[in-house]
Amino acid sequence: MTFFQDLGNLWNNIKEIDLHPLAEAAQYPLKIALVGRDTLALHSLASNMGRDPLRPDQTADTPLALLDLNHAHEAQQADLIVLLLPATLADDAWERALAQAWSKARKALLVLLYAQDDSPPPALLSRWTDREKRRVVFGGLDDLHFLLNAFVPAVLKLLPEHHLALGRQFPLFRSGVAQRLISDTCLSNAAYALSSGLAEVVPLFNLPLNLADMVVLSKAQAFLVYKLGLALGLSTHWQDYLSEFGGVLGGGFFWRQIARQLVGLIPAWGLIPKVAVAYAGTYVVGQIVLRWYLNGRHISAQQVRQLYGQALSQGKRLARSLISRLPAPRSRHIHAPTPQPLALPAAEGQTCPQCGKVSAADANFCQYCSQALGQD
Repeated sequence: MTFFQDLGNLWNNIKEIDLHPLAEAAQYPLKIALVGRDTLALHSLASNMGRDPLRPDQTADTPLALLDLNHAHEAQQADLIVLLLPATLADDAWERALAQAWSKARKALLVLLYAQDDSPPPALLSRWTDREKRRVVFGGLDDLHFLLNAFVPAVLKLLPEHHLALGRQFPLFRSGVAQRLISDTCLSNAAYALSSGLAEVVPLFNLPLNLADMVVLSKAQAFLVYKLGLALGLSTHWQDYLSEFGGVLGGGFFWRQIARQLVGLIPAWGLIPKVAVAYAGTYVVGQIVLRWYLNGRHISAQQVRQLYGQALSQGKRLARSLISRLPAPRSRHIHAPTPQPLALPAAEGQTCPQCGKVSAADANFCQYCSQALGQD
C-alpha cells in the first residue's frame, strides 16, 4: 500500500466521526428504582443521587421510582434496582424473596445495607453476597465517602453500558464516571501506541504509522472531551465544544510529537516511552478538560507539569506491564534439505588429497577436513 493510499484511509477515518450515538446514550431515559421499608431512607438516597459533591449547588431532579415493599413489583421494568435494608433488620425474608425473583429475571440489583452510625457490619451482611448481576454494599446513606467509594463503583459495575446516562442524569456519579472515561481512554491510547509501536520496528512503515497515530489518538481525545461534557450535564451539540477541541487537543498534539521524537530512528527502543507518553498525554488532556468543566478555569503550567510527571510514571509502569504480557515469539522450524557445499572449478581451487573437496586456491589447509594442502 502506498503512502498516498494511507493518507486516503486516514481522511476516511476522520470523516467517520459520528457523535450522535454518544449523545443518544447520554440521554437514554435511565430507569432506577429504590425499594425499601423506610420511606425516609429512600428519599435520603434519592436526594444524594441528585447532588454533585464537586458542585453542591448543582442538583438534578431526575425521576426515580421510590417503592415500598408492597409495590416492589413495579421495579420489574427498571434498568437498576436498589434494595435498601436497615442494618438492624431482624427478619429479611421478604427482601430475600424479592431479590431471588429479580435474580431469576436477571435484573441488575444493588443491595444496600445502611446504618445510622459507624457501627460494624451487621450479621445480616453474611446472608447477602455478590453474584453475577448483584452487588452488596454497606454504609451510611449520608456518608459521602461511602457513597463515592462503594455505592458509585458498584452501580458503575452493574450498568457498564449506561455510564454517560448515569453521570448526566444523576450528579452523584459524575466524578466517578468522568475518571472512568479518562482512565479507559488512557488505556485505549496506550494499547494503540503499543500495537503501532510494535509495527514501527519495521522502518519501512515508520512514517505512515506515525501519521496514523496522530489521527487515531486525536480522535480518541476528541471523543473524550465530548463524553466528559455529556457526563457532566453540558451541551449535546458538538459545535459547543470546538473551543475545547482546539485549545486542549492542541496540547495533545504536542504530547504525540514528543512520542514520535522518542521513537526516532530506532523504533524498538522507543516503545516504552511512546506508550507512556500516549497514556500521560491523554490523561493530562482529560484532567484539563474536567477541571475546566467543573470550575471554568484552566490549570497552571506547573500543575500541568505535575500531572504529566505523575501520569508518565503510571504510563511507564503500564507499558512494562503490557509488554510483559505479550506472547513470546514462536520459533518456526522449517524443514529444508541440508545444503550441500558448492564445488569450485578445479582451476580456481585446490583439491584435498584426503576428502577430495575443493578449497580456495590460496588456502594452506582444507576448509572441510583441515588436511594440509599443497604437499605431496
